[in-house]
Amino acid sequence: MDTNMKFDISQLLARPIFRSAKLIAGREGMHRPVGWVHVLEITNVAPYVSPNDLILTTGLWLKQNEQDRFAYMKQLIDQHAAGLCIEMGTSVDAIPKEIVELADLHHFPLIVFEQPVRYVEITQDIHALLINRQHQFLKELEVYSRKLQRLTIESTGIAQILRAFHEQTGRQVLYFSSLDHSSVFYPAWTTKASSPISSFLQRQMDARVLSAKDVSVLTMNAQQLFVVQPVICFGQTFSYVGVLLHNKPEVTESLTLLLDYTTKAVAAITLRTEFLEEKLSRDHNEFILDIMNNRIENEDQAQARMGLRLLSKGEYLFAGGIIEIQHTSDTDAITIEADKQDLLILVRQLLKKHGLNSLVMMQNNRICMLCAKEALHKDSQMNLQAALQQLVEELRKSAHDSHASSLKLYAGFGKLRAQISESSRSYEEAQQVIDVARSVAAYEDCMFYGQLGVYQLLKAVPKLSFLASYVEDHLGALLAFDREHHLQLIETLDVYLASMGSKQETATRLNIHRQTLYNRLDKLALLLGEDFLETDKRRCLEMALMAYKLR
Repeated sequence: MDTNMKFDISQLLARPIFRSAKLIAGREGMHRPVGWVHVLEITNVAPYVSPNDLILTTGLWLKQNEQDRFAYMKQLIDQHAAGLCIEMGTSVDAIPKEIVELADLHHFPLIVFEQPVRYVEITQDIHALLINRQHQFLKELEVYSRKLQRLTIESTGIAQILRAFHEQTGRQVLYFSSLDHSSVFYPAWTTKASSPISSFLQRQMDARVLSAKDVSVLTMNAQQLFVVQPVICFGQTFSYVGVLLHNKPEVTESLTLLLDYTTKAVAAITLRTEFLEEKLSRDHNEFILDIMNNRIENEDQAQARMGLRLLSKGEYLFAGGIIEIQHTSDTDAITIEADKQDLLILVRQLLKKHGLNSLVMMQNNRICMLCAKEALHKDSQMNLQAALQQLVEELRKSAHDSHASSLKLYAGFGKLRAQISESSRSYEEAQQVIDVARSVAAYEDCMFYGQLGVYQLLKAVPKLSFLASYVEDHLGALLAFDREHHLQLIETLDVYLASMGSKQETATRLNIHRQTLYNRLDKLALLLGEDFLETDKRRCLEMALMAYKLR
C-alpha cells in the first residue's frame, strides 16, 4: 500500500487539464497538499475555506483597491489553503506585482490560466481523483484489517504483526516494551544499529515525551523521524509500535491509520497472552496457598519453584500482600467477575513493569501476591516499598478512570522478610492493614504493616469480645451519654487527647466555640473523673478510643 496518499500542487499541475496552467508564484509551496477544490468569487472567503482547499476564481477580487486585494490573499494564506487559480482574460488581464510578491513570501502557489477554462471540469477531475484514491485506500485498509484479525487468531507473537505492518508500509518497524524495555525491529537490525534507537526511545519515555494516548512524532536527527503510538490495555501503556521515516517526509493520515490498526492488533495479542498466562497460573495458586498455610519445608526449593535465580551473595526480600476489591452493592455479578479478571491481569503487568518477581492469585475478592526483589544495598527495602506504593497508586488510578465510584481498592503488605518460608505471617499482617484502613479514617492510605503503630497490638488481640468489653469499661459512660444527648463527647475526647490537652487547638479542629468546648470538657470530667488526663488513665482512654474505631 502506498502510505503517501498526499495529492499536492506538483501532482495537480501534472494533470492534463492543467496543461495550459502556469505557476507564477509560490514555487516553494509545490508540496502543499490538495484536499478539495472550490470556486469562490466573493471577497470574504475565510468562513468558506478549509485547510488544503484549492480555490478557483476569475479574479473579480483583483478589481478591489490594494488593501482589499491584500486582505483577500491573507485570508487564503491564514486559512492554509492549498493554492489559488486565476483565469485570465475574463475579469482581469494581469496580476499585480505586489500579489505575486506576497504569494512568494508565504510560499503560496499562485496559478494562472492564460486561456479560458471550464472550472466545472477541473473540479470534476480533481474530486474524482481524490474520491477514488480515498476509496482505494479504504479497500486496502479493510484487507489489512482482516489480515491482522487472522494473524491475531493464528499466533500469540507480535513478530507476525510487525512483519505485516512492514509489508504494508515498506518502512522499518519497531516494537518497544515499556514494561521490560525490550525492543523488536522488523526487519531485524544488529545490536549495534538498534541500540542507539532503543536508547533514544527510552530517554523519550523517561522524559514523558511520548504520548500516553495518541501518535507521537519524534525527531531523532536531521534525517530521521519516528512515528510512535502506544499499545494501551486497561488504560495502561504496555508498549509502543513505531515506524522509522527517512528524509523527514510528511506524516500522512494513511500512515497513522495503519499504525492505529497495528497497535490495536498488538493490544489484542497482549491481552490474549495475559489470559493464557492466567490459565497457566494454577501452579502459582497452589504455591501461594502452600505459603499462606505455612507448608514450605525447603527454602531453596521454594525459591527455585518461584523461578528465582541462585544468588552468589546477598539475599532476596519478600513482600506478601493483598489487594481487596470492593464493589458497590448495586454492581451485578457479571461486572464484578469481569473487573476482577481485568484487575488481576493489570496487577501482573504492573509487577513486570516495576521489575518485581512475583506470584499472584485471585481468592474471592482478594488478589494475593508474593513479590521478590534482590536486596543489593541498604536502600533495597525502601525501594521495594516505594515500588509497591507506586504500583497500587497506578492500579487505583486505572480503576478510578474505568469505574469511577463503583469500585474501591484496599491494599496491605506485611513486613518484608528474607525467606519465603517466613512469609505466611505476611498475609495475616496484610489483612490487618486492610482492616484498619477500612475502619479508621486516619489510616485510609496506610499500606504497610509497619505503619500501623499501636494498631498492630490491637489487631493481635485474639478475641474481639475482649476489645468490646475493654471499650465499654473505659468509654461506656460517654457512649451512653452521646446516644441520648448527641454532644459528641467521644469525638471531643479523641481530638482533645490528640491535641495534647490544648483547648485552643481542640476548639479549632472541632470547629466549635471555646465556651462550647469548656462545657463538653466539664461533662467529660464528670463522666470520666477529674483525673482522666493522668498518665495511666490517659493511656487507657487512648487505647479504648483506638479499639472503638475498629468496631
